[in-house]
Amino acid sequence: MNDYTKRSYLIVLIIVLVALVFIVKLFRLQVLDSTYKQYATNNVLREVVQYPARGLIYDRNGELLVFNRTAYDLLITPREVKQFDTTLFCNLLDITRDELETGIQKAKKYSWYKPSIIVKQISPEKYANLQEQLYKFEGFHSQSRTLREYSTTAAAHALGYVGEVTSNDISKDKYYKSGDYIGISGIEKIYERQLRGTKGVKKNLVDVHNRIQGSYRNGREDVPAQIGKNITTTLDLDLQLYAEKLFQNKKGAVVAIEPATGEVLAMLSAPIYDPGLLVGRVRGKNYAKLLADTLKPLFNRALQAKYPPGSTFKTVNALIGLQEKAITTQTRFTCNGPASYPIRCTHNHITPANVIDGIRESCNPFMWNNFRSIIGMYPTAAEGFREWRRYVQNFGIGTILSHDFANALKGDLPTEELYNRIYGAGHWNALTIRSLAIGQGEIGATPLQMANAAAVIANRGFYYEPHIVKAVENDTVRSSIKKKNSVEIDVQNFEPVILGMNQSIRGLYLLSGIDYCGKTGTIQNNQGIDHGAFEAFAPRDDPKIAVFVYVENSVWGASYAAPIASLMIEKYLNDTIASNRRWVEDRMIDANLLESGEAP
Repeated sequence: MNDYTKRSYLIVLIIVLVALVFIVKLFRLQVLDSTYKQYATNNVLREVVQYPARGLIYDRNGELLVFNRTAYDLLITPREVKQFDTTLFCNLLDITRDELETGIQKAKKYSWYKPSIIVKQISPEKYANLQEQLYKFEGFHSQSRTLREYSTTAAAHALGYVGEVTSNDISKDKYYKSGDYIGISGIEKIYERQLRGTKGVKKNLVDVHNRIQGSYRNGREDVPAQIGKNITTTLDLDLQLYAEKLFQNKKGAVVAIEPATGEVLAMLSAPIYDPGLLVGRVRGKNYAKLLADTLKPLFNRALQAKYPPGSTFKTVNALIGLQEKAITTQTRFTCNGPASYPIRCTHNHITPANVIDGIRESCNPFMWNNFRSIIGMYPTAAEGFREWRRYVQNFGIGTILSHDFANALKGDLPTEELYNRIYGAGHWNALTIRSLAIGQGEIGATPLQMANAAAVIANRGFYYEPHIVKAVENDTVRSSIKKKNSVEIDVQNFEPVILGMNQSIRGLYLLSGIDYCGKTGTIQNNQGIDHGAFEAFAPRDDPKIAVFVYVENSVWGASYAAPIASLMIEKYLNDTIASNRRWVEDRMIDANLLESGEAP
């Protein structure tokens, strides 16, 4: 065989080998590998995101608070859109031509090839009409989702609401895509991961008219959505509704806690709003109206209002004085003469007063002298103030008391550095900061914190972290809510304070058959009518409820805050209001403190 023949065979062999390689490659791609087949199939294949239903929310007694209803989104894939009847389209969806054009341009800016939402949250009724005509609009298709629905208008601030994700949400969690929804506030926000569930995918075959012809591969490649977990709250719906009824036409807040567990029984911020206003296509307009409302209904006063606690804080100051041995149960201070200054007594009572009298009569001179004695126990005012401040923090004031509440504030508890900055180091003392003795001045506490302080007194020295979720379906609530938090005040020091609170119950807030304890507070307001507050727990022994009520512009704590708290206690413990107290209930319900000039 000559060289020419050898070269010819070699060339033929190479060609054969190359051909075999291509044949094997083509066989693998076309027969063994379905990838290219799927690429071809994609021309008639549509993947639709399956949004899970969010978990349901119940009250402590199994009453349904939040559930879901079906809605639909209309999506557009710009590259697939053909000329269509825009008038018919707009009429079917009840949108304007400008809204349609803006939506299309936004979708094109996002992607020509990826679908994006052009019309959100279409009702089932409107979608039924659209579905019959959808084949006329190439490049458009729908996907179902669920929207929140509420059984009542109660507890809007506690439950929170759901809204569309922002770019910041998407950057923080890759689970979310543009157009998804997320908890914005309240329980919906704090328990978002449990409530949201997991998205799925359904693959459908569509014809040239964009109509679904069936599932792809009989659904074998579908990924089902996993619904969110149901949540049982600690709220008592009946008590919550009753508090909201009592607080109509008023501004303020209520927090009620079960002392033995830290479970929040009711949490109200007034004025309230209907949570249903922030659902569906009307959400944007309604949110703007609520935001512009001068009464600030979206502001959660229970968690974010840093109210001076006023005389309700005297119970804490008295306990600190007894623990520090700055005073004893035998200590008395007079309301007459120089000892009554610089904070004079506003009540007419027997003097000199002991700690029980001081609490019962809300005696300012007693509390000022007690505060001065606490600070004077230490070599310098700064050292005494630091120790006093430590005790106050132990009650949860000036701290983030619980992580079960979205956007809760820690309040204002002044620091040594603040006073050094204002007066200069070493140039201030108890007299300089005397307003703290009666819960005024630089201190500001949230109603949640003050309700917790009432629970501490009810428990004689400890509290469990306040929380609003009792159980999560197939899950456990964090263990920190079961931890007993001590305020480092001996049990015996609570008895004189509790006796003083018990003896202060009188007038409109006296209850027949319920022995309970309370303390009023009137808070100075330099911008108008004074505010009223009341802290209480009941019964006196084996307490079942601790409550703090704050009513803005109500003049005195005894005018509205105390009667409202007493009605809530009676309602919770007896499930009804006694006939001889119905007039008190009517007076509280009918009072309109939003109209200026109304007398208490």
